[in-house]
Amino acid sequence: MRRVIDKTTGLKMNTGTKIILFDGVCNLCSAFLRFVYFNDPGAIFTLGWLQSDEAADLQKKFNLPVNNFSSILYIEDETVYSRTTAFLKIVRQLRWPWPVLWIGIIIPGPIRDWLYDMVARNRYKWFGKKDQCLIPTGDLKKRFL
Repeated sequence: MRRVIDKTTGLKMNTGTKIILFDGVCNLCSAFLRFVYFNDPGAIFTLGWLQSDEAADLQKKFNLPVNNFSSILYIEDETVYSRTTAFLKIVRQLRWPWPVLWIGIIIPGPIRDWLYDMVARNRYKWFGKKDQCLIPTGDLKKRFL
């Protein structure tokens, strides 16, 4: 894989980069980030906080609202996925047995996303929230935008 500079955002990224953007203060989202990190042995995903400048640049590039932290975003091949579709596309690429969850794609999107939105609305109440985004260190830092 070679490094390129995205002409729209100015971000240095690998070609074929798959980017996952999370809410950096949400404990549930942070737990999912750790889950992805440990179940992505090929390090195919680049990670980032929705609150970061890099995420804002990507959101602007794709004409998405910049201050909306209620959904995970997954960017692959210049296409942005959110909510349950993002989740399912991500877990499909993780180590076994997680790709089995892809079967959830047969549930109609509005039904999947209704459940996702319910959890998203209550995630701070149910799982808590940090005062600031985690600052990645070590090997995890290499995986961030």
